Amino acid sequence: MKRFKFTIRGNEYETEILKLKGLNATIEVNGTQYEVELQKPKNRPELSIRRPAAGGQSMKVNGNGAKGNSVHAIKAPLPGVVMKVFVNEGDTVEVNDQLLIYEAMKMENVIKCDKAGKVKSVKVKASDSILQDDVLIEIE
Repeated sequence: MKRFKFTIRGNEYETEILKLKGLNATIEVNGTQYEVELQKPKNRPELSIRRPAAGGQSMKVNGNGAKGNSVHAIKAPLPGVVMKVFVNEGDTVEVNDQLLIYEAMKMENVIKCDKAGKVKSVKVKASDSILQDDVLIEIE
């Protein structure tokens, strides 16, 4: 139907509106389908994600810092909701340390550290909704 680019928490996403009926739409973000409800605040329209559409597929993508950058970004492999964060800014982490737990596709998933270092920033907190490829934690 139509393609759009959105920036959410500093990450850019290409989306395609597959179906639009009234204020309800089926969109595709990075290969995953979502049913969303359009909301019209005073200044600009927003999308609020309700649930994955039936038959939606997802793809796991590992997070890496930019080339030449000493910051390593831990990214969400799937959309979901953060349940618990185990680290804070300034903490020292080792490979395989648990960083956070989030719920995706009705399952609890543990995000483990894949690079030792110091936590530069924690971008999420418990109960935050996250999208695929959102930066969750930065490690330097």
